[in-house]
Amino acid sequence: MGARRNSLKASPKKKSHTLQDLFELDSRASTGSNFHSSNNIGRQSSFESENDELLSTISYCSITYSFTDPLESPSQQDLKQLKLIQLLSIIKSLKKPLHDQVLSALFSMLSANLFRPLPPQCNIIFVFPDDEDLTATPVAAWPHLQIVYDILLQLVLSTDAKALRDYIDQSFLLNLLSFFQSEDQRERETLKNVYHRIYLKFTFYRSSMRKAMNDVFLHYVFETDQRHCGIGELLEIWGSIINGFTVPLKEEHKLFLMRVLVPLHKPKGLQVYHRQLAYCVSQFVQKEPVLGGIAIRGILKYWPVTNCQKEVLLIGELEELVENVDPEQHRKLALPLCTQITKCLNSFNSQVAERALYVWNNEQFVKMASAAMEEVFPVLVEGMEKNLKWHWNPSVRQLTENVKLMLEEMEPTLYSKCLQKLERHESTTREEEMRRKEKWERIETAAVKNQFLQQPHYICVSN
Repeated sequence: MGARRNSLKASPKKKSHTLQDLFELDSRASTGSNFHSSNNIGRQSSFESENDELLSTISYCSITYSFTDPLESPSQQDLKQLKLIQLLSIIKSLKKPLHDQVLSALFSMLSANLFRPLPPQCNIIFVFPDDEDLTATPVAAWPHLQIVYDILLQLVLSTDAKALRDYIDQSFLLNLLSFFQSEDQRERETLKNVYHRIYLKFTFYRSSMRKAMNDVFLHYVFETDQRHCGIGELLEIWGSIINGFTVPLKEEHKLFLMRVLVPLHKPKGLQVYHRQLAYCVSQFVQKEPVLGGIAIRGILKYWPVTNCQKEVLLIGELEELVENVDPEQHRKLALPLCTQITKCLNSFNSQVAERALYVWNNEQFVKMASAAMEEVFPVLVEGMEKNLKWHWNPSVRQLTENVKLMLEEMEPTLYSKCLQKLERHESTTREEEMRRKEKWERIETAAVKNQFLQQPHYICVSN
């Protein structure tokens, strides 16, 4: 219509129009205008219809099913699952941002499905991670929850962070974090991916998310005896975060190593998450080898007394840390580290003793011990000789003999000197023991002759 009006104005030959001409032009204009407005109304009504249909689907998906109530209809459960799949497909295929009304409804639906009461936890401490999975209670509603998590992940991936900021807030993130306590490994694994994606995309939340995860760790270590199922998954997220740290490390990150990661070696349930924890610690030491000393001393501080499985794990972690530690710290670390390893090789548990003896096959460990031979050898020689004389396990005695030969080849003079000193000390100890025994025998003999050992006189008092 606009083009028609421009052509009329541009024509120099037409000077005037009759009334009939004007009526015809007006009729054409109104017809064109009605056509365009009807198209706009059609599109708008179509958009509103799609929106209403989407909101209706979201509303239906907000109804939750426990999958344990016998009164629940299986057909209704299946219908909800189909609608969730349909909703996920729609979100994946979207080419333009969702309306705020739809986003609000979506996050209300997500909250209704995800944020639910968790069943009471089993408080058994498991020796191996697989044991926990065998006794864990699976989430009955997982067929629905899995799709709900997928919808949340898709929203995080495809929607602008600023548009989601009103919906994914601190409260929402803390609620998500609490579900790392779920006993169902499938949920924890899925949640780990979602939480990590949020951390990567929502840069303005990173600091608070790190703090929230640290609070979970510290509460677990220092404030409760209950186990936490999701420590391993949270440490996996941290492993990725640490991997992205630039060198030199910030003081905040070093404090995290000292105050959070090192104390995580203390709890009884270490075996369940030790692999992830060791990876995080090793990442720090690889980035700044000087931190190896802090990590090693911290692990020695929390060394278990009666938990043999933990000892085996920690010996392996120490061996790995020694390979990356700053060589300038070798001399300072040699004595405390070798003292603990010697205690372990004297352990009556054959697995602990063998693992401690195998450490001496590591060239870096031997190199570290060599940095303080004069201090380390007396401790080592005493431990070796004690094993050869008293250990009950033939395999341990054979391994001890092999390590002894290696040490004698390294420093034959020093080993001989330490052995002689040990023999003199043992001889002196035996002599003192004999003198003590003889003295005690003399005391007993004198006591027999003493009047105080005579039969006591009883005095009877009558009423």
